Formats: sequence, C-alpha cells, structure tokens
Amino acid sequence: MRDAQNIRDVEALGIDWIGMIFWPKSKRYVAEVPSYLPEHLKKVGVFVDSTLDDILQHISDYQLDIIQLHGQESPDFAKALKPHTIIKAFNIEKADDLLQTEKYEGIADYFLFDTRKPPREVGGWLPPGGTGEKFDWSVLTAYQGKTPFLLSGGIGPEDAESVKSFHHPRCFGIDLNSRFESEPGFKDINQLKTFINKLRYE
Repeated sequence: MRDAQNIRDVEALGIDWIGMIFWPKSKRYVAEVPSYLPEHLKKVGVFVDSTLDDILQHISDYQLDIIQLHGQESPDFAKALKPHTIIKAFNIEKADDLLQTEKYEGIADYFLFDTRKPPREVGGWLPPGGTGEKFDWSVLTAYQGKTPFLLSGGIGPEDAESVKSFHHPRCFGIDLNSRFESEPGFKDINQLKTFINKLRYE
C-alpha cells in the first residue's frame, strides 16, 4: 500500500497487517514513504533479493515490523536480519515444493505459500505470486513443519467460503492483494469489507 487515505480506509476495517512492496519491477512498488502510516498495525516490507543494507534502510525509513523475503534469499541471509520478524515466501504447485521450507525452519517466523508462476519462454527465475491465480490448497495437507504459514495466491472476493472451509493447524492468516484492488497498489474498500465480514460474521 502506498496511498495515505487508502491506508486509513483499510485500517478502519480492522485488519492486522499492511504490506508495502519494495521490488522496483512491481506495479505496486512503493517509491516513497506514505504521508500516513498507522503505528498500531504491523507494517510488512516485501523484498526480492535486496541487499541487507537496503532492507535495513527501509526498516528505518518505513517503520517496518516484518520483513517478507520473496526472492531466492538463503537461510543465512534471513538469519542476518534477526531479530526482525521474517516471512519467507515459496512457490507452491505440488507437495514436493514444500520440502524447500525445511532449511528455513527455526529461522523464518512465518512462511507464505503462493502460486508458482508458469515458466517464461525465455529462461529466468520469477518471484512467487503475482499471477492472481490460486494453487491447489489441498497440497498443503503435506506440510508438517512447525513454522506457521500465511495462505496466499489469487484469493479474491468470491473465495470467502473456500477460505473458511480451509483448515490446517499451522495456518496463521491469509494474504489479500491483487484481487482486491481497483488499480495496482490501491485496495477496493467495499470488496475488502464485504469479504472480511463474511469471514468474521457469516
């Protein structure tokens, strides 16, 4: 998020965390500090293979509480960011993809499971997510790790019932992003409000 009024409107819905993306190639890239950042909400900074110094500078500038590593960051790199709270994101398509979480156990505070992007015609790694598409959540029954996780990957306004029916002892929360936007980086408040009310009260 990057618009001050939009942040205020989302804050009023009683959400827990807000995210800011610091990957310059993203349509949601946050280039400057919003004029309003709520003190009582956790602020998550999303990074893709950034340098340690760059992340530490953003922590200071944006009052970040949580660091989300969305690239190919090693366990040692994540460990270097402690004692900050760390989320490590992973591409998930099949159960075997969950094996990559094992070397981050005890380092990351949370995992985030997102949709694997299809390979590009020309090779090259792509960060998790950003497709607006869901993956088969049933593969997460194979996850036996101790680290709690966030469910992500194309969750949209029509998915409230599916989210309510998803159960896993390590599922900590859900990540709502592109499917709730009126434009990149700007949340549709009415859609979010309706979705959250369905989760909480229906």
